[in-house]
Amino acid sequence: MKEFYLQPKLISSLKGYTKKQLLNDVIAGIIVAIIALPLSIALALASGVEPACGVYTAIAAGFVVSLFGGSRVQIAGPTAAFATIVAGVVATQGMDGLFLATVMAGILLILMGVCKLGSFIKYMPHTITVGFTSGIAVTILLGQIKDFLGLTYANGVKPVETLEKVEANLEAIGTFSPWALLVGAVSLAILIVYPKFEKRLPPSLVAVVVGALLVKFIPALDAGVYTIGDLYTIPTGLPRVDFGAMDFSAAKLVAVIPNAITIALLAAIESLLSCVVADGMVNSKHNSNSELVAQGLGNIASVLFGGIPATGAIARTSANAKNGGRTPIAGMVHAVVLFLVLLFLMPYAALIPMPTIAAILFMVAYNMSEYKVFAGILRKKNVTDSVVLVATFVLTVVFDLVVAIVVGIALQLIFWLLGKLIGRLRKKSINFWAT
Repeated sequence: MKEFYLQPKLISSLKGYTKKQLLNDVIAGIIVAIIALPLSIALALASGVEPACGVYTAIAAGFVVSLFGGSRVQIAGPTAAFATIVAGVVATQGMDGLFLATVMAGILLILMGVCKLGSFIKYMPHTITVGFTSGIAVTILLGQIKDFLGLTYANGVKPVETLEKVEANLEAIGTFSPWALLVGAVSLAILIVYPKFEKRLPPSLVAVVVGALLVKFIPALDAGVYTIGDLYTIPTGLPRVDFGAMDFSAAKLVAVIPNAITIALLAAIESLLSCVVADGMVNSKHNSNSELVAQGLGNIASVLFGGIPATGAIARTSANAKNGGRTPIAGMVHAVVLFLVLLFLMPYAALIPMPTIAAILFMVAYNMSEYKVFAGILRKKNVTDSVVLVATFVLTVVFDLVVAIVVGIALQLIFWLLGKLIGRLRKKSINFWAT
C-alpha cells in the first residue's frame, strides 16, 4: 500500500522497532538535550529575547517536528540562522510582532508541504545560501563583541543593525572589562581545545560550568563580569504567554508579512538541508513535504509555548545520528529531557557568565560561516557566482536577509537571462558568417 505523501517518518520508523533501538534513541536524545541546553540559551540571547525562550523553543518545536516530521533523526530548535531576523523583528515590532510573523510563517510552511513544494526548495542557488549563511555568521560574531569584552552601552543606546552595533562598540570601548575578556578567553579556549582530547561531554556545557565556577568563586570576576542573572529574569516552571497584551491589529499583521515570508523560506531551506545531511548519515530518505508541514506546526507550537522561530538544526541532528539515534523517538526524548530541566534546573542558568555565552556564539558563527566553501567559489573565478555570492553576503551584513535574498535571486536571474541572450546572439552571428 502506497504511503500518504504527508505521512510522518515516525509511523514507518516504528515498524520492527526493538528494545535495543529504544535504548539507543533514549541515550541519543539525552546527549542531544545536553548539547541543546547551553546552545538554546545562547541563541535566545543572540535573538534579543529572554534566555528561557530558547529552551521553550527546543522543547515545543523539537517534540512536534519529531512527531510529525519527514526525517528519522531531525532535531529542531532555535538556530543561529534565525538570530538576526528574530532580533530585528523584536526590536521593531515587539514580541507580539514576532508571534504573528512566526504563526504566519508556520501556516506558509504547512501550505508549502500540502502543495508538494518540498522538492523545489533545493533549487535555491548554492551561491545565495552560502552568501547569506556566511553573512549571518559575521553578524552573530559582531553582535557578541559587546559581551565578550564586557562593554557597557550608554543609556538609551540599543543598536539593532550590525553596523549600529559596530559603532556602539567603538563608542563604548572605554568601558572594556579585562575580567570579562579573561572569562571569555578561557571559555573560548575550552571550546576549541577540549574536543581534541575529550568527546564524551559537549564542550559548550564544560565551558558553561567552568565559566560559572570562575565567576562564582573568584571575587574579582564576580564583581567585574555580568551573568545572565544580572541582566535577565530566569522564570521557573511553565512559560506564561500573555496573549491579551499583544497587538493583533491589521496594521501589525501587514507590517510583519515580509518577516513571515523570510522565516518560512529560511526554515524550509535550513530544515531540508539538514534532512539531506541526516540522510547521508543514517542511510535514509526524508519526506520533504511532511517535513515542511512539521516545521510549520513546530513553529506555531513554539510561539504558543513562549518560544521563537525554529528550524532543523544540522549540528544537533548530526549529534543525534552519531550517538545512535535512528528514529524520531530520539528527538522526542530530547524535548522531554529539556522540559524536565526547565521545571527543575532552569534557575541555575542565572549563573552563566555573558562572556561565556559570547564565546559559545563565536564558535557557532565560526562553524556556520562556510568560509572554505566561500573561498572556493571565489577561487573558481566565475564572475556570475562571485558577484552573487559577495552581493548576498554584504547585503546580509549591512541590511538584512530579505534584501540579500531578493537581490541575490534578481542578480542570478539577470545573469541567466544575459547568458541566454549572449548565447543566442553568438549563435546567430555564427550562422550569419556561415552563410
